[in-house]
Amino acid sequence: MARGRGANTTPELIVRRLLHRLGFRFRLHRRDLPGTPDIVLPARSVVIFVHGCFWHRHTGCRLATTPASRREFWVAKFEANRKRDAEKARKLREAGWSVVTIWECETRCPESLGERLVSELTVG
Repeated sequence: MARGRGANTTPELIVRRLLHRLGFRFRLHRRDLPGTPDIVLPARSVVIFVHGCFWHRHTGCRLATTPASRREFWVAKFEANRKRDAEKARKLREAGWSVVTIWECETRCPESLGERLVSELTVG
């Protein structure tokens, strides 16, 4: 856990490169917003969180396994992560932001991720 990074992860870099290639401009890790979103598109009032499937428990994903040892510890930790994620998203929505969550496994197929980003960011 000590080696885990909170910013500039490989999935996050993939999403950032894709957004830039698609012509979107953004800010990174704005500390003045709840939860310090990974990517912020201020002109569109959209924040993007790039979640790891393991840490944030992507439902139905093969990457969201639970370690066999110290199971109670891990279950509690994962549940706390999910509650914290939901609270951050709620606060951002109340402040007028749209929240988009990109999962680590989605970054493995850039074509479909690009289509999703365009549809999420051009609505409205």
